[in-house]
Amino acid sequence: MMKRDDYKFLRLADAMTALNQRVNLIGIIVEYGAPTRSKGTDWFCSLRIVDDSHNIRGLLVNIFTETQEKLPQVEASGDIIQLSQVVMKTHNMETYALFNKRFSSFALYEGKYGEFYIPYQVSSKFQSRNQDMKFVFGLRKWVDGFQLDTAKESVLLRQIKEGQHHDLVCKILHLLQVCRDEWMLFVWDGTDAPPLQLQSELETEMESPLPLQLETQPLARDILCRFPTIGTILRVSVSQRNVKLNIPSLAAGRWVKFINLLFEVNKGLWHGVITSSTKVRFVPNEDLIILERQRDFEKRLTSKLDRMPFSSFPWPYRITEVDDEAEKVPLVTLMDIMTYSQVTAKFKCIVRVVAALPWAVEDFRSPNGTYRIRLTLEDPTTRIHAYLYADDGEVFFEGNPPINALIRKWNTLLGVAEIESGGVIENAPRNPPWILCCIKSYYVDKNDVWGSRKYRIFGTKLVC
Repeated sequence: MMKRDDYKFLRLADAMTALNQRVNLIGIIVEYGAPTRSKGTDWFCSLRIVDDSHNIRGLLVNIFTETQEKLPQVEASGDIIQLSQVVMKTHNMETYALFNKRFSSFALYEGKYGEFYIPYQVSSKFQSRNQDMKFVFGLRKWVDGFQLDTAKESVLLRQIKEGQHHDLVCKILHLLQVCRDEWMLFVWDGTDAPPLQLQSELETEMESPLPLQLETQPLARDILCRFPTIGTILRVSVSQRNVKLNIPSLAAGRWVKFINLLFEVNKGLWHGVITSSTKVRFVPNEDLIILERQRDFEKRLTSKLDRMPFSSFPWPYRITEVDDEAEKVPLVTLMDIMTYSQVTAKFKCIVRVVAALPWAVEDFRSPNGTYRIRLTLEDPTTRIHAYLYADDGEVFFEGNPPINALIRKWNTLLGVAEIESGGVIENAPRNPPWILCCIKSYYVDKNDVWGSRKYRIFGTKLVC
């Protein structure tokens, strides 16, 4: 057992051979697990650290403390942790360091961009020494030439699959406390999540409408206006009853890497779930993968065609046409429309029609013959309701076509699976095609123009 007078740091490679011994370590944090309750009364988190002797997989560090506040509150991946009197153990063929709350201690320092040598957090038993500074300096110098492999094994949102766990590098845009123990994170990486097949039945739209978002109430406009208008914004849920994240550290604007994030589908919308096996890595803004994501996003912003959904390339299905006036309208995303600076405007979008009310073609017209349909439109950025009304409906359906022709067009628009004889395949998932359409925004109450803002389709013809 080491004595304090014999204080020294072991290189991680040497510590791996010191099983069942107390050692002192210092390293760069490359992974930080979400705090959770242990099976007893303690709190637990895991770290993975590297140094110049062991920088591929890194050394796992398991930390137990009496309260969540006493765990390391890591600010960013790449920060430095100093560990004193941790015990080297092995489990399932992996050697790790065990932090014992009775005699171990730690200190956290800023990483390579840090200017000071005073730790930003220390445990109660930590004792500093002047020579600690030279080790912190040495690690900062070493990590300056060492690129943390942030992108290793991670996917982009456009590559995710339902029911699978993936590693995801993303930016936190917003945090929402759903209830006392439930949080929802809004994250983004600049790419478009794959379009989903829809399991909902069209005839249930009145009783159980397809939601526009997973949160109970839509976000306030001032929050939405801070969101990027290109790329999918993924809702990620965490139950604090099961997973005790350090929520204050997950601030808007921070880049993180979620390790082992579960991807599910809810009401035809992608949904991430943080489980007890999910780990969080805080990624510095200077990381190469972050700079690459920002460059790709800026490129999409400056390109007219890159506002199209990735999965609609090279062009949406030619089942709609827009008139000459609409051709001059700029191509935008639905999030562009929702966050536009003026209440009334005209736009052109590539969307999918995922639901409609009424759903039966026989009910499209009012008793006086006026078209009145509410469509639910989606693109990779969001969903909105848009209305087909009166003359715009006449243009869309080319007047009053025979009922059989209208049913065929309608099924094509909504992605309803049909058999060759013309019947519908019961309980088959729907896969609506991408279409080009024009949308105009308007208000119905001049005393509350933003609160009463609505959307209508215009200048668009269904030609399938």
